[in-house]
Amino acid sequence: MKINACLTRSTIVAALGGLLFGFDTAVISGTTGQLESVFDLTQNGLGFTVASALIGTILGSIVVSRPSDVFGRRTVLIWLAVFYTVSAIGCGLAWDWTSLLFFRFLGGIGVGGASVVSPMYIAEISPAKIRGFLVCTQQFNVCFGICLAYVSNYAVAGSPWIAEADQWRWMFGVEAVPAALFFLMLFTIPRSPRWLIEKQRIDEACEVFTQLGAEDVEAEIAEVVESLHEQFDVAHESLFQTKYSFPIMAAVALAAFNQFTGINALLYYAPKVFTMGGSDSSMALLQSIPVGITLVISTAIGMALMDKFGRKSLLMVGSVGMVAFLAMVAWKFYTIGDAENVGQEIMAYFIGYILFFGFSQGAVIWVFISEIFPNKVRAKGQALGSFTHWAMAALVSYTFPIAAATSWIGPANCFAFFSVMMIAHFLFVWLVLPETKGISLERIQKQLGID
Repeated sequence: MKINACLTRSTIVAALGGLLFGFDTAVISGTTGQLESVFDLTQNGLGFTVASALIGTILGSIVVSRPSDVFGRRTVLIWLAVFYTVSAIGCGLAWDWTSLLFFRFLGGIGVGGASVVSPMYIAEISPAKIRGFLVCTQQFNVCFGICLAYVSNYAVAGSPWIAEADQWRWMFGVEAVPAALFFLMLFTIPRSPRWLIEKQRIDEACEVFTQLGAEDVEAEIAEVVESLHEQFDVAHESLFQTKYSFPIMAAVALAAFNQFTGINALLYYAPKVFTMGGSDSSMALLQSIPVGITLVISTAIGMALMDKFGRKSLLMVGSVGMVAFLAMVAWKFYTIGDAENVGQEIMAYFIGYILFFGFSQGAVIWVFISEIFPNKVRAKGQALGSFTHWAMAALVSYTFPIAAATSWIGPANCFAFFSVMMIAHFLFVWLVLPETKGISLERIQKQLGID
């Protein structure tokens, strides 16, 4: 299978779910100051406001598995696009704190569902030799969405046509435009051929493989059918069996380590973190933009290198860099004076950290989780990995502002903890994780000894 117009279009459209994923999760970073004021929030209340969307992501990642198996990956993405759109409009028009929490929760369902279905769809339409690159377009779009959210927040805050009291509404509301575009474009892409085979719609699967540019359609079909062992009703295949213990452990651990990088402590609270370093609110919003741009660039680097050097190498190199830069951030917070403004220096350390995060954990996580489970339980396995990711994200995003504001913990100890966790991450990747680059999804299943 070679890259052709249909494969390219399908990948880009499915990955737009990632762009909305990134935008939706990061846009709140620019609103935290106003939300504290408008709704008179404590640090506990602010943490819950941010975590409300992540509670939705947990639910979305859990419930999406069954519908994606029954109705198909593309159909579920269409539903998720509706959630994104309603959430953006609702947050922009929120009339009280409760309504804001509700619409953020709806958006979280969209994010959690998309984090499962988008990379799974892309993995199932991709040829093995470039699967890492194509699935990584999902994560690239997540990072691009994060960057867009930072730029959008800064533009809204600086707009002379938007009243200061309404800035937070516009920051949330602009997401409705790309969400509606995502909804419309989903109708232009084919269904997953592997899902069609699972539903015994072989003729349709042959047609889709042909559209996607498969060089030997019959061989593609035969390999998928063999991997399913003729058990087409995959909804009844239980994930929690002894034979799936290794991919379950690997996916759960990698997803947990993704949050122990501290990435969401930075992405959700970037302006707040820079303010802790002495920057004023306007400068803190501006400083968030280079962080977002670096994340996009570093993820693109990961995309380019993943299928050449492999998943493990990128994860291990990234771990070393994150240990160093997170330690420097922690040390700077330990030694900062009461009147000292080190926001620029802290920003520089965070850019170094983001560079290593983007091409390693940032680029690899959704690719690896989409690869490690066999066809029969891929939706369930992807959902489990996503659930773990979002449950840990909710924990980190809820507790970080509380811990950082506590005198006996503070931001220094928070980032020191994340640095230590990256040492454990390095050892886990080195000693436990398999390499999956350049291997078909069905052959990965055989190499892991999963019948």
